[in-house]
Amino acid sequence: MAKRAESAAGSGRQPGLSDVAAAAGVSHMTVSRVVNGSGAVRAETRLRVLEAIEKLGYRPNSLARGLATGRSRTLGVVALDSVLYGPASTLYGLENAARDAGYAVSITSVNAPEHAQISSALDRLRGQGVEGVVVIAPHEATARALRDVSQDVPLVAVADAEGSPVPVSTVDHRDGARRATEHLFALGHETVRHVAGPHGWHESRSREAGWRDVVTARGAAEFPVLRGDWSPQSGYLAGWELLHDPDPVGAVLVANDQMALGVLRAFSEAGVAVPDDVRVVGFDDIPEAAYFCPPLTTVRQDFIALGKQTFGQLLGRIEGQRVEQRTVVPAELIVRESTGPRSV
Repeated sequence: MAKRAESAAGSGRQPGLSDVAAAAGVSHMTVSRVVNGSGAVRAETRLRVLEAIEKLGYRPNSLARGLATGRSRTLGVVALDSVLYGPASTLYGLENAARDAGYAVSITSVNAPEHAQISSALDRLRGQGVEGVVVIAPHEATARALRDVSQDVPLVAVADAEGSPVPVSTVDHRDGARRATEHLFALGHETVRHVAGPHGWHESRSREAGWRDVVTARGAAEFPVLRGDWSPQSGYLAGWELLHDPDPVGAVLVANDQMALGVLRAFSEAGVAVPDDVRVVGFDDIPEAAYFCPPLTTVRQDFIALGKQTFGQLLGRIEGQRVEQRTVVPAELIVRESTGPRSV
């Protein structure tokens, strides 16, 4: 039996259950019980099997295991705009949570938040035998599309949406924007301007609402928002528009860090010093934010916590449990030099 295991290791083929059984000196059924976590196996036997698995580099065949157990241990994800920092980081956090729980993730990307594309993506994932699906739904249109899709597979969404037809997880974008706006008022500014994200995004709407909550509560002058598309270029154009405004600008909340980078560039080119002349806050805390010039005060989203929370919701639905309709991860204000004290 040991020779058989050695020949598998030296032949270049992937070792199977029988090779592990031969190396550990146990039956095929015992190895299956260890791999699937089912049935009683003595501790010393389990250890011997695990050592053989490690030595041979055995990897369970998920398709075969799914046929045997009726569980694929695979989740589906429908992703849109996954090259942007927020959706990409959400996907990363979800993959981490799934991997830690022994689940694989199958990702299907769509290029528009339309009902037909969402339904087609869900059909593809159903065909792969996924146990449940997460829809990363930053667009309001995606959340609306979920109202009309079949829910024969458990669904949850990552979306800052009220009244969703499926359970949702989200970061508290509105409270994060409130914290950022309050921070700017606390530095002595009479009002705070806002560069918002594009129409049709949950995050844009919630961050703008948080900014407006504070400005209204303080009775401050409320200027029309400028609107970008999440890119540095759109922030750059918004920065120049602020510079040409006849009313002086002292503080700006920008709806994401990439647009804030563009705003900082425009101010720098115009000789406007940050934070001496204008204070700027972003949103997201991208890895580069601490290395902007100046380092950017921003609102951090905990994507690892969001991934765990979303995975927990979906797993609950897969197992037939009642889950909360909306769960929220707090946002955190990170203060850096872009809102530091003015020079004397």
